[in-house]
Amino acid sequence: MKKNLTATAAALALVLSMTISNTQAQTSPLNEAKKAIAASNAIYFTAFAKNNPSVFVDCYADDCMIMAPNMPALKGSKGAMQFFKTAYQKIGLCGGKFITTNVYGAGTGYVVEEGTWLSLDKNHRQFDNGKFLVLWKKTAKGWKMFRDSFSSDH
Repeated sequence: MKKNLTATAAALALVLSMTISNTQAQTSPLNEAKKAIAASNAIYFTAFAKNNPSVFVDCYADDCMIMAPNMPALKGSKGAMQFFKTAYQKIGLCGGKFITTNVYGAGTGYVVEEGTWLSLDKNHRQFDNGKFLVLWKKTAKGWKMFRDSFSSDH
């Protein structure tokens, strides 16, 4: 009986230890950053679908820089607004998807997201795709895109 009780106590201690470790891993700064990035990415293209530039601009830090191909870097909230208008009105971007392949960093101040993207027109047809690197910054308003760089595969 005493052996069974000792074995049960040891097993319970192991399970408790694993549960605490798993809970700590789930709430690590990097995991919190990943969740915030996923949430921001989910609303990014929704802003284009609904022609809502303020939601789009809110995904970026106030001191952001968007480094799109074939144009000068766009800086700050005004630059993000300019990018939205150009993409929506001139290019016809009305939706899309980000596929995050990795997030690097400790999650304490900055993290880097890498992945692929695809762009959709108003008829939900893909018209472009490519890859990206985004440097995310933890701000008083949460995780925001600080440096956004991407290029087309075409």
